[in-house]
Amino acid sequence: MNYYFIVIVVIFLSCSNENKETFHLPIYTPNDLDPNWIDSSLHGSKSSHFVPEFSFTNQLGNIIDSEAVKGKIIAVNYFFTTCPSICPTLTENMKRIQEKFLNDMDIMILSHTVYPEHDSPSVLNAYADLYDIRSEKWYLLTGDKRKIYDMARKGHFALKGDSSDDLDAFIHTENFVLVDKKSRIRGFYNGTNPHEVNRMIEDIFLLKKETATF
Repeated sequence: MNYYFIVIVVIFLSCSNENKETFHLPIYTPNDLDPNWIDSSLHGSKSSHFVPEFSFTNQLGNIIDSEAVKGKIIAVNYFFTTCPSICPTLTENMKRIQEKFLNDMDIMILSHTVYPEHDSPSVLNAYADLYDIRSEKWYLLTGDKRKIYDMARKGHFALKGDSSDDLDAFIHTENFVLVDKKSRIRGFYNGTNPHEVNRMIEDIFLLKKETATF
């Protein structure tokens, strides 16, 4: 009886380990998400979604474009430096990603300001100094407001709302977005919630393991 029990346990553990090894994060298309979070031009689309190419300026005044982060796993969020409410929490929680993967240059962080008319590179650099943001790991990005808002709505699905023409609809979102090395969205997380940030860290490790097998 004990022999058969041991055999069953071994088979169960083997299957469990196999499932862990073969588990992959979802690859999100617009059709997978709440339509309220998708720009109307993309409603119902089942096509593969890739974050579009971009070119913005970071806290050091350097141009950061799609080529600069090509082949990287990217943690993304939106913020602004004068935000008195959730942005400090978002920044502190994103710092956990920075510290966890500080020496892993396969992992990068992009934080886009939604108030570019105020958040110049020098302002972003002062913010980076305040929060000990490492410029080699974490880019604070500014640029053309329309392009930033288009990226948020049509690229990262990072906020609830529609009409990329409405630049007065101020973005204020707690979402963190996980993008894989092929520019596909693999996860959404509440950046104000420590448990959600824990989940994001776990998912980055899963994504690293997944990409290592290809």
